[in-house]
Amino acid sequence: QFATDSAKGNNTLRLRLRSVRITGMRNMGKHRPLFVVVSAPSGAGKSTLCSRLLAEAPEFVYSVSCTTRAPRGDESDGVAYFFLSEAEFMERVRRGDFLEHALVHGNHYGTLKKTVSAAMAAGKSVILDIDVEGAGQVRRIVGGLPDGDALKEGFLDIFITAPSIEVLRARLVKRGEDSLAEIEKRLANAVGEIARAGEFSHIVVNAELDKTYSELRGIIADKVSGLDR
Repeated sequence: QFATDSAKGNNTLRLRLRSVRITGMRNMGKHRPLFVVVSAPSGAGKSTLCSRLLAEAPEFVYSVSCTTRAPRGDESDGVAYFFLSEAEFMERVRRGDFLEHALVHGNHYGTLKKTVSAAMAAGKSVILDIDVEGAGQVRRIVGGLPDGDALKEGFLDIFITAPSIEVLRARLVKRGEDSLAEIEKRLANAVGEIARAGEFSHIVVNAELDKTYSELRGIIADKVSGLDR
């Protein structure tokens, strides 16, 4: 009898949590905006998952980064990137304007605090797609912000990975965008990235896309509803 009652109680609790989660997902725009940092090794499916979230949840936007590289093709300032001179970029670094920044292939890239803050002040939740090193920089800066700061209150960091390195390799080969040498380089980097997964508040294993997407939405809904505290 105790086991039966316990099972009933657990089912009731699960139904209540599911109800709260669904309500949170349906009403994200009515809650405080989030600052969601997502990292993953190549081949984990991060870009696909984030693109799907952006398509289905209009209250979410991608963070627009700054770079010192020259615009390509018909790129416009403030759309794909904010284009800065190296002098402007380094001055902003000196002033502490960036949540994170890095030098990649001879060009500087970074995410401005005010860009994220402005989007959140306008009621948008922001997704920052970044590597584990950049996520670590963001985590340290956000952690040092005062209680009540929108970035700190809305901060959520998620690491997405695949079931195994072998699965990552198969996905990268199937994608057909890189040479075998480049794939092996990406996989070597993945080992180091996966080793730092424990730094994130949530780890999602992408074995099946639809289930993983539901899990991602659930994590976000819990944050919106305050269930993650």
